[in-house]
Amino acid sequence: MIGSLFAGISGLRANSTAMTVIGDNIANVNTTAFKSNKSSFANILSQSLGGGGSATDGIGRGVEFWAASPSWSQGSIETTSNSTDMAINGKGFFMVQDDSGSSFYTRAGEFSFDKDGYLVNPDGLYVQGYAVSSIAPDGTITLGAIENVNVPGESMTPPQATTTSTLDINLDAGTAIGDPPYASTQTVYDSLGNPIPLTLSFEKTAANVWTATATVPAGTLNAGGTISISDNTFNFGSDGTLNNGTDPKITITGLASGAVDISDAASSAITWDLFDSTGATNGDLTQYAGDSTTNFNTQDGFAAGSLRGVSVDDNGYVTGAYSNGELTPLYRIVLTDFPSYFGLSKMGNNLYAESRASGQAMPGVPLSGSLGSISPNAIEMSNVDLAQEFVKMITTQRAFQANSRVITTSDEVLQELISLKR
Repeated sequence: MIGSLFAGISGLRANSTAMTVIGDNIANVNTTAFKSNKSSFANILSQSLGGGGSATDGIGRGVEFWAASPSWSQGSIETTSNSTDMAINGKGFFMVQDDSGSSFYTRAGEFSFDKDGYLVNPDGLYVQGYAVSSIAPDGTITLGAIENVNVPGESMTPPQATTTSTLDINLDAGTAIGDPPYASTQTVYDSLGNPIPLTLSFEKTAANVWTATATVPAGTLNAGGTISISDNTFNFGSDGTLNNGTDPKITITGLASGAVDISDAASSAITWDLFDSTGATNGDLTQYAGDSTTNFNTQDGFAAGSLRGVSVDDNGYVTGAYSNGELTPLYRIVLTDFPSYFGLSKMGNNLYAESRASGQAMPGVPLSGSLGSISPNAIEMSNVDLAQEFVKMITTQRAFQANSRVITTSDEVLQELISLKR
């Protein structure tokens, strides 16, 4: 009878701990990225299963609370108004570091910039990202080392001189030789970021033949400054398409702004993109019947710009929006995976730490390997299922009551046993 008392007590103890787990889950129903825990129990035997005894020799001594195992299911995604809030859609953790450089991991993506321009969590831990080291002309981005994401509010993007120009122009096939030329103006930029209105004038000089010249406003060039276009004679076929040729080069020397000459000598001449690599026309310059018109123009230069805002995309790129209209990728957020999530050490404040049981951290970029994507302007909600927790609460309460009945019943039996002497 005394053994049954202690078995009942073990049941009370284990189920009270399980109730604590349930209470913790319910308390964290609104905690960002919280992962609910499930209670596990193990039976206690009074004898070893070995020693030559039969399988029925082991008499139970009750139950013990075995473990609280987290559920790593995805929480719902909640949209926010903060451009630096992030939610991980799939596997992975954000990596954050303290002032000493110690790394922690979290799925709670409530981030903001501090006074020094560092992206931090509410505890001031620094969010880690791969710095963008270079961007190729074709848009290919090269990433550097992992470091604290830092975007100072006063940061500027330097100007970029125009190197390539595209104009989609149709020249009226009905234009007579000697008619006034057709002019089209496009803004290009010098090495200092100064805008230069560049006017191209097209004059018909023979049947299906046009010549282009370039001019800039007065005061743009110093005395002796020049502006010219190479390969500026364009021959069209009877179908109105441009015959094969070579991309013209636009050069401007002697800029009054003090900027570098736009010339072949300075390796900065503007390429007027009209032909592909084989010399065939790309269709931008045509001679069809109809008014001469410019349908589209673009160039790759821009002025200097100051930071106006920061955003994050699905691929984890932290992009600066500048006053000159440029969107420049600055960092790519680091996501980290582990061989075993169940071995991570809980540190509180939505943080986890690497342990021997979790295996080494495996950093990478979003959408690489097993890592998920990033949902910008969003946070991951708790994965606690309130309905399930209330059902667990009922069953745990009943188990606690049943174990208390074991104790009271055992006490009554002991009382009867003691009464046998009377």
